[in-house]
Amino acid sequence: MTLKIAVDPDSGTAPYEQLRTQISELARSGALPVGYKLPTVRGFAEELGLAANTVAKAYRALEADGVIETRGRNGTFVAAAGDAAERHAATAAREYAEQARRLGMSRARALELARDAVRAVYED
Repeated sequence: MTLKIAVDPDSGTAPYEQLRTQISELARSGALPVGYKLPTVRGFAEELGLAANTVAKAYRALEADGVIETRGRNGTFVAAAGDAAERHAATAAREYAEQARRLGMSRARALELARDAVRAVYED
């Protein structure tokens, strides 16, 4: 399997974010299966014409999101991201609900604000 990533240097989006987004989408869609070994930071940087730090930054963000996992000298692999992503989202939702309650917001208003935020993000 060949990893098909395209980074547009003329885009308003930072190269590391383009890389992070594409790998995340490929992993979540199943196009990159769980356990797929990603290229080394240095090798991938050379292949894409990017600085190694750019690829490393994308890999760190992906690891923080639970999309990939580094296994020491064995390399970096696509993780079973569905569970990790859902745990992250559930934690963020709970933190939001707790904060809204502390601020004295009604349940209905908190839900309305959450729906508005989700609608705004997903309709971009």
